[in-house]
Amino acid sequence: MVIKFTLNGERVSAPVDNNLRLLDLLRDYFKLTGAKEGCGQGECGACTVIMDGRAVNACLIPVRQVEGTEVLTIEGLEKDGEMDIVQKAFLKEGAIQCGYCSPGMIMSVKALLMNNPNPSRKELVEAIAGNICRCTGYTKIIKAAETAVEETCAQE
Repeated sequence: MVIKFTLNGERVSAPVDNNLRLLDLLRDYFKLTGAKEGCGQGECGACTVIMDGRAVNACLIPVRQVEGTEVLTIEGLEKDGEMDIVQKAFLKEGAIQCGYCSPGMIMSVKALLMNNPNPSRKELVEAIAGNICRCTGYTKIIKAAETAVEETCAQE
């Protein structure tokens, strides 16, 4: 089967096996390796991407469900050589350690900000609740998310 969808703002198509997952399609076919295979069960958030405006675990999405959707990966956040506000905030606040969970964390925060540009701290914490980080105590990650909110609000 051939699926067609929008990937990082560009219309694409790909011949796929019906049993493939979105994560496999992104990593193996499109060579976008930002989303990581962590648990393969939707528990760790390392594979988080944004699909039709929502943060989703790419390891749980059968490729047949991708038809006609809009998918945004960590690679699609950069515009004209400029990192996204959320990426900049994570760097500024030192919220990246080993980096394995970072793309998923960033995408979870980005999805929240796309739908709610001024979330509360509680909403930020809830947005990353499905993402596991084994390196930090989440303090810097939450601070980075708050910094991203401040920057987003300052631009409006």
